[in-house]
Amino acid sequence: MDPSRTPTIALAERRLAWLDTRQGVLAQNVANADTPNYRPSDIRPFAELLRGGGGMTLARTDGQHMPSRRGNPDARRDRQAVERAPNGNAVSLDREALRVADTDTAHALASNLYRRWMGMFRTALGRQQ
Repeated sequence: MDPSRTPTIALAERRLAWLDTRQGVLAQNVANADTPNYRPSDIRPFAELLRGGGGMTLARTDGQHMPSRRGNPDARRDRQAVERAPNGNAVSLDREALRVADTDTAHALASNLYRRWMGMFRTALGRQQ
């Protein structure tokens, strides 16, 4: 049995990929905090992805395919951003900092789960960690 192909590991890998994508979207929001008329984005919740509510993206299977011009295809406009600066920017650094911290905590949890699950298999096989 390959321990890296269990449903638990597959779920942890999927969660880590989702967290990586979200961190990139949040970083883009922070980077554009002073851009006039910029609206922050976020990605669909992970639970929605698990239910099959989207999250599918087109893959570039050939180097000659045109890349997306919209940035991250999983990103969507943040509907909670109601406040705007005089220049039209709707990024709230406080809200983005909370989302980044939440994403970092979830990443640490998923990474620890992955490490401990693999460690359990190593122990069962009699190997040192």
